[in-house]
Amino acid sequence: MQFYEKTIIVGEKDLDELDHVNNVRYVQWIQDISKEHWRARATKEILESVVWVVMNHNISYKSAAILNDTILVRTYIEKSRGAISIRIVEMYNAKTKTLLVRSSTEWCLLNAKSFKPTRISQDIKEIFLHETR
Repeated sequence: MQFYEKTIIVGEKDLDELDHVNNVRYVQWIQDISKEHWRARATKEILESVVWVVMNHNISYKSAAILNDTILVRTYIEKSRGAISIRIVEMYNAKTKTLLVRSSTEWCLLNAKSFKPTRISQDIKEIFLHETR
């Protein structure tokens, strides 16, 4: 399994009224790393021909992050079939290695012009077979 990773340092704007990272912020980070992984790997031609849309997020919140924590965000594709891809995003406290959040998101690939679902080609599947950062 090949991963794409980055780190985030929790800032004041990321916190809720309990001084923990807000759940909405985690959702934003899930979407951000998913898009970054896609854009880092896809060719210009592929980026112009297809787009991804979220069909379903399933998020498990395991532990809280607080101000100045460094979070390791890791994503990978679990499986793809037809026009659907299942992407996993995990977030860990970088210092303690504690799992903070695990999400499974169902993405649907669409034709960029018609916005109709389109089968994930072998070229697109190949994008995620090689490790990047």
